[in-house]
Amino acid sequence: MVAELMTVIGRAAREAAPLLELAPSEQKNRALKAAAASLRARRGEILTANDGDMHGAAAQGATGAMLDRLKLDDSRIEAMARGLEDIERLPDPIGTVLAEWTRPNGMVIQRRRVPLGVIGIIYESRPNVTADAGALCLKSSNAVILRGGSESARSNAIIHACLQEGLLAADLPRACIQLVPITDRAAVGYMLAEMSEEIDVIVPRGGKDLIARVREQARVPVIGHLEGVCHVYVDRSANLKMAQAIVLNAKMRRTGVCGSAETLLVDRGCAATHLRPLIQALLEAGCEVRGDEPAALTDPRVKPAAEQDWYTEYLDAIIAVRVVDGVDAAIAHIRQYGSQHTDCIVTDSGAAAERFLTRVDSAIVLHNASTQFADGGEFGMGAEIGISTDKFHARGPVGVEQLTSYKYLVRGSGQVRD
Repeated sequence: MVAELMTVIGRAAREAAPLLELAPSEQKNRALKAAAASLRARRGEILTANDGDMHGAAAQGATGAMLDRLKLDDSRIEAMARGLEDIERLPDPIGTVLAEWTRPNGMVIQRRRVPLGVIGIIYESRPNVTADAGALCLKSSNAVILRGGSESARSNAIIHACLQEGLLAADLPRACIQLVPITDRAAVGYMLAEMSEEIDVIVPRGGKDLIARVREQARVPVIGHLEGVCHVYVDRSANLKMAQAIVLNAKMRRTGVCGSAETLLVDRGCAATHLRPLIQALLEAGCEVRGDEPAALTDPRVKPAAEQDWYTEYLDAIIAVRVVDGVDAAIAHIRQYGSQHTDCIVTDSGAAAERFLTRVDSAIVLHNASTQFADGGEFGMGAEIGISTDKFHARGPVGVEQLTSYKYLVRGSGQVRD
């Protein structure tokens, strides 16, 4: 049954892809606008469905962080709708001429942006990914096959129905955005191993186990990241008030997002003035702190950090704290323990900031700004499918442009090669 269902879905996506590539910008934008209106109109249905998902996940023992990722409310639904409208207003990347030149023999060569084709997106927990991913693929003229997690199945189904209403309003094929209608895990395995003829690229968004499975089993290219072990380094030249605000926001604004800070590094040169206030602010905000010896000595509530803590993506109100000997030691720590996702330096020193920004090899590196800005919407991309830590094709927020490729168009006048 799974094989038959997925084959039908894959073939429909493959047939829709070339039609979508030819769709004018106005038609795609009309679909996005109608889908945003549908999200708002069906808010009550979405909330009811999400309530069912929340109760089911809680009964299965979901953590608080996972429930936060799963939860929808009025503001999050409105954010989804606004995200679709933001994507609608973005320039259409398809057909953009990236470069053009003329060869000595008179041939004109042009590099033009084109869709990837059919994208398979496998994700967990967050139902807003259904809207974001569907909209980004539509704007970039890619047909998409969405496979959400079982814990968010009810929410995903209603959100997908809103996207389908948008397609219908714009006279676009329903197969442009498809949602796998079953929660059987075999569907994921089939997408990864048996659909290389139908799917051009897989984008996973979820926990470490999902990403590892995708990388191991996929028979098509993958755009993804393993995990977000994100750091905030407080340099000796940091303003303490700014550092406190950034550290608290980076860790506690939303602990379950991949841009949440998991490790705080404090320069030994300012530890006497900055370490205790930073740790106390975290503790008072309800964050568990696990620290090295200098950190543990500042407050009896600090738990001793183990070696594994420096590698851990908690996605919870827990942070590891270490004192380091300056910016080079912070860079060395991040190189050893980080995941090349998002890292931040807080400093008033331009030289220290430039050294950190240049030498930390992560997809996103910030100076005096919270790691929670690791988000396509905050980058002006409307939304994102995820933050890629790959170095081939796409790195950082995966938005509309990152879901495209290019081809070369060569125009001649009878030239032949010697």
